Amino acid sequence: MFRPGVSTFLNYLVAEFFTKVYPFNFRPDSGGHRANNGGVHRFRLGLCSFTWQIKRVIDLRSDTVSKPTPAMRRAMATAEVGDDVFGDDPTVRDLESHTAELLGKEAAVFVSSGTQSNLCALMAHCQRGDEYLVGDHAHTYMFEGGGAAVLGSIQPQTVSMLDSGMLDLDAAEAAIKPDDAHFARTRLLCLENTTDGKVIGLEDLEAGRELADRHNLGYHLDGARLWNASVALGVPPVGIAAPFDSVSVCLSKGLGAPVGSVLVGSASLIDEARKWRKMLGGAMRQVGLLAAAGRHAIDHHLERLAEDHENAQLLAEGLAQIDGIELEAQNTNMVFVRTPQKMPEMEQGLLRRGVQTRWSGNHSRMVVHLDVSETDVKSVLAAVSSELND
Repeated sequence: MFRPGVSTFLNYLVAEFFTKVYPFNFRPDSGGHRANNGGVHRFRLGLCSFTWQIKRVIDLRSDTVSKPTPAMRRAMATAEVGDDVFGDDPTVRDLESHTAELLGKEAAVFVSSGTQSNLCALMAHCQRGDEYLVGDHAHTYMFEGGGAAVLGSIQPQTVSMLDSGMLDLDAAEAAIKPDDAHFARTRLLCLENTTDGKVIGLEDLEAGRELADRHNLGYHLDGARLWNASVALGVPPVGIAAPFDSVSVCLSKGLGAPVGSVLVGSASLIDEARKWRKMLGGAMRQVGLLAAAGRHAIDHHLERLAEDHENAQLLAEGLAQIDGIELEAQNTNMVFVRTPQKMPEMEQGLLRRGVQTRWSGNHSRMVVHLDVSETDVKSVLAAVSSELND
């Protein structure tokens, strides 16, 4: 039986070996068996148990996973705050007015998430029993919990989407209901830009505006990644927002803020949306701490999105050269790949190599963001190649 002194000495020897030879964060552990949880590994040697962890995981699951930068944290720490429910948080008011001006609208409201922003917009545009036209793969329809139907009693009417990400406007026009008591009233046309990273051009956005005008519809943009579209098209954000009555933009995706979205539109529409925000539980108090992060993100992280697009292109080009990977598409900061057959261990295998991804069957979407550098892209390519071909 080992005495404590011998056990301690073995801990020291193994720790020295791993910290000198392998790029792990290593620490002795008091117990447990070999496991893997987010890059953490454990094993037992006699009475000694050890844990080590890969120093840094490159996370490609989404552009929502980025961490606030030191400069952003300083902006949050020094933010002047008030009570936003009373409307007297100066940092929130600054973010709202700045975002409204940036997107060419009268007013704005800061909300907790893109889902809440879109829902406030839908409920401000529509009444109970109305319907909105939305893409059949749009985020507002598929990935926001059915909130418009459940909480707003607003019926979604799905419309087929083109390969470009744009709605089929002919199909949308055909889906508009006649003025008849048998039907829900069609009140709103919704677009998304970008969608799966695909950028919808200005001509298509204007075509949607013309359709909305012909039928007296409101026109809403889920612009969670409008910033990426702006950089990709080489136009200011207002150029994309201009045709729409309301626009939702996210601060916590490509821009790297920890939380928050902003909804912009006319003063009367934003007043209505603000009431719905309160009813939905989204009114917050000294939230200038978060608004400061959003303002910093807009001021400092918008133009650098071009780097994400370039790194995504490098990632796509590199993945296309790896045996066992088929490149499906690269759109702005997103790369879509597949393997010839299902590989259920791929996700965990890459995680053991320091790369976190999400796989659905044999398909994966890899998203480049603020925390992924060109050097990281090279590391990802090496990890994927090793996982498939070692």
